[in-house]
Amino acid sequence: MGLFTGTKYRDLGDLYRAQLRDIYDAEQRIGKILPRMQEKAASAQLKQSFGDQITESQAQIARLEKAFTLLGESAKGQACEATKGLIKEAEETLDADGDEHVIDAALIANAQRIQHYSIAGYGCLTNFARRCGQQEASSLFAECADEAGASDQRMTQIAEESVNADAAAA
Repeated sequence: MGLFTGTKYRDLGDLYRAQLRDIYDAEQRIGKILPRMQEKAASAQLKQSFGDQITESQAQIARLEKAFTLLGESAKGQACEATKGLIKEAEETLDADGDEHVIDAALIANAQRIQHYSIAGYGCLTNFARRCGQQEASSLFAECADEAGASDQRMTQIAEESVNADAAAA
């Protein structure tokens, strides 16, 4: 049993299931904030990237649901406190007034923080699933990690090619 949380990890399978529930909740939350981020973005490239992320998030949720099925469990999330905090920060940007280019730069920063959390979560799940004999699920998580990494790279490219320069000129 955890010292403060009451969580009990008897084996790696328990940890795997807990992490799966955590990232499932995270993806549900991310899927709700991305359309708002897309709407707020001024840059056409950034709007498109958020649209791509919305599609990817839906596919990631479907993969997570398949991983639950492979375990013989129904898909169920457990509140992801880290994502709640990242989304709170994104909501502050969504509520902000000011130069649209600076707001776009802030949206990219928010999105990249969210993606980095996803990359870390999917990376762990990839290994945990493999070690628990869940090879198919491991492949699903690796695909999710790759998508999150590519999304992060797209955001960096958009920031470096236009948004940050426009924000600096504001």
